[in-house]
Amino acid sequence: MPEARQSRFLGTSGWGHPRARLQAWWHNRLPRRDTLTLTQRNVYILPTRAGWMLALTLILLLVASINYQLNLGYLLTFLLAGCAVVGMHVCHGNLRGTTLHLNPPEPVHAGQAAALDIRLSSERRRVRYGIGMGVIGVDPAHAPLAWTDVPAQGSTTLQVSWPVPGRGLHALPALTALTLFPLGTFRVWTVWRPASTVLVYPEPESQPPPLPPGEPQPGRSGSARVQSTGEFDGVRAYRRGDPIKAVVWKKAAQAFAGGRDELVSRDALSTQHQQLWLDHAQCGAGDLEARLSRLTAWVLMADRLGLDYGLRLPGREIAPDQGAVHRARCLEAMAVV
Repeated sequence: MPEARQSRFLGTSGWGHPRARLQAWWHNRLPRRDTLTLTQRNVYILPTRAGWMLALTLILLLVASINYQLNLGYLLTFLLAGCAVVGMHVCHGNLRGTTLHLNPPEPVHAGQAAALDIRLSSERRRVRYGIGMGVIGVDPAHAPLAWTDVPAQGSTTLQVSWPVPGRGLHALPALTALTLFPLGTFRVWTVWRPASTVLVYPEPESQPPPLPPGEPQPGRSGSARVQSTGEFDGVRAYRRGDPIKAVVWKKAAQAFAGGRDELVSRDALSTQHQQLWLDHAQCGAGDLEARLSRLTAWVLMADRLGLDYGLRLPGREIAPDQGAVHRARCLEAMAVV
């Protein structure tokens, strides 16, 4: 579908501020819910541009038939008009009765698009053809309409993308479901305001510096400790100047197989004696967003290396730990700081 046509469907074709204010007022009156069943109360219908052209054509045919007393002209006019009326009824019924359900979206990083998984289900015994879903008020070039058919007495799932505005906890925008089936002369649509929210983590720095050195634990000695195998019992991110024999080649091979070029070196200081703290005040970046971006990259790096790490933010401190739960906790704290 051409982008200009999609923009008309999504309401982004430059109607000006009065229309935007009217649209916002209308949307705010709609209740937020993650499951919506479409009925006559929340399904709307209007002719498309093709529909208005068909209506003009029928008027001209009718005037010409009356003027020239053309019986075949009458037949053609009323035949086309009957087809248009039947198409209007079929188009409205193609969307009415559908149930929309949104699965809560997964957290994403700033700069990415949130994926909204929507399940469309129908109890009707006939297939519903050509149903599209999209985000209202977003450029179709960044969030195009997603189209699907709903099977008879079944369900299908489609995915709508939404470019998130930035880090933080955001309410989802208003969505629309529409159909032009069968003739394209009428547009049937609905407006849906989901109740779910999406958590947006800070965008990780593209080329972060190596992880900071560990801090000695209180009451612990910072001396080196070597295991009985002759290998150091701690690892850290590779730093320029580290000897080749200190590189953990097993982890390097795993990183290369995964398409990453990350190296880790054996650390002379045991992780039992050192704690890795990712400190907001000492990460060396500029403004708040730059520091959070670097901290995010460090959290992801430490998590991939399997290290214990803690996080210090203004007014909050998360004790050192590791694992997916700890990573999500740190990223969430940075998202809402």
